Amino acid sequence: MLKNKKVVIFDLDGTLIDSVGIWNTIDEELIKEIGTVEFDNIDIGKQRDMQLKEYSKCEDAYLEYCGFLKEKYRSEMSKEEIKKRRYEIAEGYLCEVIDYKPDAEKVLQYLKAKGFTLAIASTTNDHTIEHYKKDNQNIIQKANLTDMFSIIYSKGAVKELKPNPEVHYKILEELNVKPEECLIIEDSLIGVEAAHNAGIEVAVMYDKYSDCHRQEINKLAQYQFNNFKEMLEYIKKELA
Repeated sequence: MLKNKKVVIFDLDGTLIDSVGIWNTIDEELIKEIGTVEFDNIDIGKQRDMQLKEYSKCEDAYLEYCGFLKEKYRSEMSKEEIKKRRYEIAEGYLCEVIDYKPDAEKVLQYLKAKGFTLAIASTTNDHTIEHYKKDNQNIIQKANLTDMFSIIYSKGAVKELKPNPEVHYKILEELNVKPEECLIIEDSLIGVEAAHNAGIEVAVMYDKYSDCHRQEINKLAQYQFNNFKEMLEYIKKELA
């Protein structure tokens, strides 16, 4: 998996940090607040992923997602107001609740100590990542993003979001490495598709919120792991 590799590229939400369920909670709270029709108990995460994939080429995919919520739930608020309210609701979760998945920081520390260059390629917005870097003590005390990663690319770094491979091409160019010298760690279908589209091997970290796409994910991924403890054991044996 890591033979002849120089760079390991991580997704953030749902991969390194346990946040997808929290974003589902945030969006459910938002929908119930802004909507004028009854909440429909749909799979919020799947709905969000589908919309972000559809709007991946837009200037602000999350703004368009909020526009979708406006129309579907017949909100009287503008999509700009809905987006602003979404991040107001999220503030406390981002700073105090969200944390690494168990043993994720141990994998980062081990890879760093072994001389790998670590990068983040995320569709998370810049504002959220700044919270993770500066305010979230769960993350800061275990493995500060600034210390661990040579490159942190968030949504604002690219014009097109995953599954478009633009963010990975940008990392390849900046670090002057070839696709075969990299490994991507992802959790979601759109993330795995982005890795596949970039021609880079991908290892999937299990996240229950991606179960609806499990068959497609495993078909595209070269490696699958149930948790970071399992990944760390595999890496240590491989690099011994």
